[in-house]
Amino acid sequence: MKLNIKNETGRLRSVVLGQPNSMGPVPTLEESYDAKSYHSIQNNIYPKEEDIINEMNAFEAVLKKYDVEVLRPSIIKDYNQVFARDVAFVIDDKMIISNVITDRADEQEAYKKVFEKVAWRKIINLPETAHIEGGDVIVWDDFLFIGTCFSEDYRNYKTARTNEYAIEILKEYFPKKRIIDLELKKNDKIPYEGILHLDCTFNPIGKEKCIIYKDGFVDESDYRLIIDIFGEENCFHVTAEEMFDMCPNIFSISPEIVVSDKAFTRMNNHLRNEWGMTVEEIPYREISKMGGLLRCSTMPLVRE
Repeated sequence: MKLNIKNETGRLRSVVLGQPNSMGPVPTLEESYDAKSYHSIQNNIYPKEEDIINEMNAFEAVLKKYDVEVLRPSIIKDYNQVFARDVAFVIDDKMIISNVITDRADEQEAYKKVFEKVAWRKIINLPETAHIEGGDVIVWDDFLFIGTCFSEDYRNYKTARTNEYAIEILKEYFPKKRIIDLELKKNDKIPYEGILHLDCTFNPIGKEKCIIYKDGFVDESDYRLIIDIFGEENCFHVTAEEMFDMCPNIFSISPEIVVSDKAFTRMNNHLRNEWGMTVEEIPYREISKMGGLLRCSTMPLVRE
């Protein structure tokens, strides 16, 4: 397979979609590793496996409607494998194997068949202390936007997934990219007060547009930089409630076609009526209760 990911919206040809089967029992509060899951467990609304299967089947059906090759990881018994984005990610023609948190380390074994499709010279394995997950990496032509946490409390946050060392290594592998690190607010227990990954607060769509939540960044200057790059008129701003619902985390099949949660009425109408996009709406409310949505569920391999 010839990997090719130059941006977030080129016509999608091949993607890995996460695995909803055999998720195991509802985790305890201590076992949760993101604020949204913590909130769902605490409020006794953690999703049922059958509902997650139905939502991911709907997503797969839309992808196949547009002739996208859909690969799936092998099933690990009693293990949450919904969010494929963080196991590995592609930049240009290289696949970077993430150093995920310990709770998810076994997940990468299930992707062996996918990794075997890629020439070994195109796979980058990072040093053990370089932490990064695909949800924090947004490829946008000459830009690489990377969400991170510079806090001295980095090691204490379960939701801090990408560190400075990993960013420095990516600079060495991709010297021609303009790498922009964006520090995200972190909170392990209150989803309104922290951002798990960059794609939960910022996501490019179309050819020059983006969805953004202003208060997800530690420094307003980071938010301002994105506005300067994309242009105010090309940015759709979401509210705190819409961020909580995971509005930014939709998924592009092409510059003209996005897959979105049917609950995102205000945003979906804007994308259709103001920006002329085709919005494929599916139910994804249950999966959102675990701290991720459509982009999180995918690992794109080839875009035109």
